Amino acid sequence: MKKIFLYILAGSLCFTACKKDDDDTTTYVEPSDIATQNDYDDQSITKFLDENYLDAQGNIKAFSATDTADDHQTKLSAMVPAPVKLSSGVVYIVRKGAQPDDSTPPVTGTNIGARDSIKIMMRSKTYLAANTDGNIAFISGTDFVNTIDGSGSPALDPTYYYIAKKNPLITKATTTEAGQQSYYMIEGFNEALQKFQAFNLPNGAPYNLQGVIIVPSRAAFARDSHYNYTGYSFRNRTFVFNFQVYKTEERPASQD
Repeated sequence: MKKIFLYILAGSLCFTACKKDDDDTTTYVEPSDIATQNDYDDQSITKFLDENYLDAQGNIKAFSATDTADDHQTKLSAMVPAPVKLSSGVVYIVRKGAQPDDSTPPVTGTNIGARDSIKIMMRSKTYLAANTDGNIAFISGTDFVNTIDGSGSPALDPTYYYIAKKNPLITKATTTEAGQQSYYMIEGFNEALQKFQAFNLPNGAPYNLQGVIIVPSRAAFARDSHYNYTGYSFRNRTFVFNFQVYKTEERPASQD
């Protein structure tokens, strides 16, 4: 069994100050039928994939409507390999040239298990998928976790990826909901991250983001109660993760 690295009790959450790109939540009206929200999520994800690309370090960038400098970039929906949609509705993109076996020289990556401890560098956001006067698209972009522009160090063993049942947040929970793993975990993120391999990099290594994971609300928290990560509600929110897994290690059964 591989030696596990230390992790901070509450999941080593490396959040920057939570801010909103826009203040348009007032235009959002929650559909009474959750199936309608799921449809809005899927349509908005499709539009997002057409309106964004990855820069030289793998960061998600929006195409400019006024500047032709990015016209040569490949939209996310047209990338090779193509985006993959899982049965849960989660979409993931493996960035060619940014995986362990694509390195120069190639390195052996490590498979990522559902209950592993991980170190992950990322920039992530949440959005509401809304129908605004017949236009279905993401609105209300809000920062979730941003270690790139924040601490500059990868997040260590984050609870939104996995939380052990022995974690005090669960064992000392004062409500039934807070005593469940699903109260903390973004299950669609956990599911999709297992499609990637981890590097073995030190904290200070420069990042080269290896992919994108988009988790629709039904594979995140949907309309359920959840841990207060940022002070904002994640009800009906889709999550977009842009990341590189610096390291993964098997979690000993004694710590689960």
